[in-house]
Amino acid sequence: MAYNYNNSSEDYSYEDDEVTEGALQVWRTLPERIRQDPSLASFRQEHERLHGDVDPLPAEDGDGRIENGHHEETAMATHAFTQIGINVTNEAGQVRVLDGRDLENNNEDQHDEAETHGKSLIRKYLIWFKIAVLLVVWCVFTAFLMSNNEHVDQLSLISVPRNSSPRVFPIATSDLQRIGLGLRGPFRLQENELAINDSVPLPVLQVVVMRSYFDAEGMEIYIENATQLWQLDVVYPHLIDATKDTKKQRTFELSPIDPLWLAQANRTELSFEFTSTIDGELPLQLNVDECPIYKRDGVIYAAAVLCGLYIMIIWEIVNRTFAAIIASTLSVGILAALNSRPSMATIMGWIDVETLLLLFGMMILVAILSETGVFDYLAVYAYKITNGHVWPLINCLCLFTAVLSSFLDNVTTVLLMTPVTIRLCEVMSLNPVPILMCMVIYSNIGGALTPVGDPPNVIIASNSYISKNGVNFAVFTLHMLPGVLLVMVQTYIQLRFKFRNISDLQFKDSPEVEELRHEIHVWKRAAASLSAYSKDEELVRQTLMKKVNRLKRSLKKRMTAVIEPAPNYQQTLANLQAKYPIRNKQLLIKCSAALIFVISLFFLHSVPELQRLSLGWTALLGAIFLIILADIEDMEAILARVEWSTLLFFAALFILMEALTELGLIEWIGNMTEHIILSVGEDQRLMVAILIILWVSAVASAFVDNIPLTTMMVKITISLAQNSTLNLPLQPLVWALALGACLGGNGTLIGASANVVCAGVAEQHGYKFTFLQFFKVGFPIMIGSIIVTTGYLLVSHSLFAWH
Repeated sequence: MAYNYNNSSEDYSYEDDEVTEGALQVWRTLPERIRQDPSLASFRQEHERLHGDVDPLPAEDGDGRIENGHHEETAMATHAFTQIGINVTNEAGQVRVLDGRDLENNNEDQHDEAETHGKSLIRKYLIWFKIAVLLVVWCVFTAFLMSNNEHVDQLSLISVPRNSSPRVFPIATSDLQRIGLGLRGPFRLQENELAINDSVPLPVLQVVVMRSYFDAEGMEIYIENATQLWQLDVVYPHLIDATKDTKKQRTFELSPIDPLWLAQANRTELSFEFTSTIDGELPLQLNVDECPIYKRDGVIYAAAVLCGLYIMIIWEIVNRTFAAIIASTLSVGILAALNSRPSMATIMGWIDVETLLLLFGMMILVAILSETGVFDYLAVYAYKITNGHVWPLINCLCLFTAVLSSFLDNVTTVLLMTPVTIRLCEVMSLNPVPILMCMVIYSNIGGALTPVGDPPNVIIASNSYISKNGVNFAVFTLHMLPGVLLVMVQTYIQLRFKFRNISDLQFKDSPEVEELRHEIHVWKRAAASLSAYSKDEELVRQTLMKKVNRLKRSLKKRMTAVIEPAPNYQQTLANLQAKYPIRNKQLLIKCSAALIFVISLFFLHSVPELQRLSLGWTALLGAIFLIILADIEDMEAILARVEWSTLLFFAALFILMEALTELGLIEWIGNMTEHIILSVGEDQRLMVAILIILWVSAVASAFVDNIPLTTMMVKITISLAQNSTLNLPLQPLVWALALGACLGGNGTLIGASANVVCAGVAEQHGYKFTFLQFFKVGFPIMIGSIIVTTGYLLVSHSLFAWH
């Protein structure tokens, strides 16, 4: 089938090429609104002829409303919004070159032409410079990875004798500046029920590196401690068999060789000396690393990689996902250069599959749910109950999102709310980008309320030491509630001031022009998603590009047309209600059943006694359940709606953060925090501890993934509370960490998982917001939130000692 369009008569004609089954398969993968456009009518007719009057996804109710009328080509300029379900990137700034007024202006002078030519040359040189820099980076990590093998731990088993009898383990190389030691055994964890100052002393294991000097005859003439003593708490003898092995690691800095003894000695040897106070044999598994990472250098390398990632994302040098892939690969390359190249199994273990599974399952649920038209219907309903007023609508949206995020995890909430928000903005001719920013900011605030709302809270509340010290679901929520309410009020005030001019929430051009530009990008990206490898895909792609050209002509006419007065509220509401009813009630009922199943299990996840399935498993089971109910056979059409770039971005980010942890960045942040708290006087220690933990966790969470950061900060918080000389209460430190880690995610676009998911879904619908756009809104709000939270924590715990 070759498709021809006659612009003068506004009709369609087709040549005699046959629509093949292969072309129909390509057509089925397109979003529903694109499939049902009149320009693709021949594909739909052929599908109905071959397969009966059925849609590729479950059939619509009613009488084929979408085909009524001739669907008016110019409706692209006047209808309130268009549902999109394919990965698209809205590059509105680039589309503006199609401005009809610019195309009609043929009287540019020579100066303008020269200036344009100069800018084009500069842009060309910048592109070549970018390619050159990225090629250098590629060469660097490729060389590192090719020149070093995977690091394999050499494991040894030893048994330390009872009652302080030493056990010596020789070290092969004697000329070392530092050495790493990894131990696995029945060590006491911070979260065990026994405190440090119990009346019955805990048994300990002491480790030190010894240096021996030998004369020419091989006789030992002197022995000295080459490192500081490392002391580890061990469980009681009767608990050894019932205790799960725990891994401990330490890098020892060796003291210089004594020149006086070296002059008398022929050689030196190093060895580990293990001494235990346990009344029994202590089995250990050890691993010696003679070339450990020098953490001071590692922190510098980690900071450089992180800065490179932010430079690529902030200035949009490359795509956000590709930037994360480059940064994570470079970090692994640096580990390889430092003789610590991880194995592929280790790298795969760094990826949080649980989070990816949750995202994948919910994306499939939302993709199928969008076919029912419920997002359109909810948007029109919200428009109705708020009488078309902007701020009441934003307030309802943000408040509902915050409450939902408190009891569902906020990633799920954002996946469900983002499509509704976009439809709502399109109904009211608003720019969805600032509204989405407000929505996701409130999602992160609401997620801070309960132990299940945000991943950092899950890590904190699930720690057994913290839970055994009185931090349960009710106590956690009670102490977080006042702070969260204050932050919501402060955020509302800041947002109202930021968007005090209502035009900041609207498009710069008329809604019709913006809608046409949006449609052009949708169709162009739909065409770009099809390759030219097969004749079938090329047929569909050419048809889509002809539609793009037709829309461009409509845009040119619209730019020169007289702006018609906007219809009143009642007329707009009536038009929208008639145009966007529920399209498929049967599918909606099936989707509701699947969502009730998923959300019910999510709520049950907040009750520790009823936790049987993780969030990821729940989302996957719900997606499978819905696919069975809806009897969906064409999985390609569903999988095409999954945000694969977002999933890949998260996977790369997980690898990057674990690599930066290996380089010592997270540990350095934790050590600096602990050092500052320990350096102040006892009377001000609680206030300083709250301030440092709150601000460090907030600022760090804005720029690095808050999951490894929270894991490290939990250990520091517990060690501070357990230190009897500090006499610090645990609970205020826990609240400071939870509020800082959750609210800090509002600082940047990649500060929280919900931010990334919202940006990905927005791009899928044709609206892109950049790192800097989010930073200008989110970072001041994050600073304001932490200031308010600081006041709340200091007044309630430092002044009134609520704990």
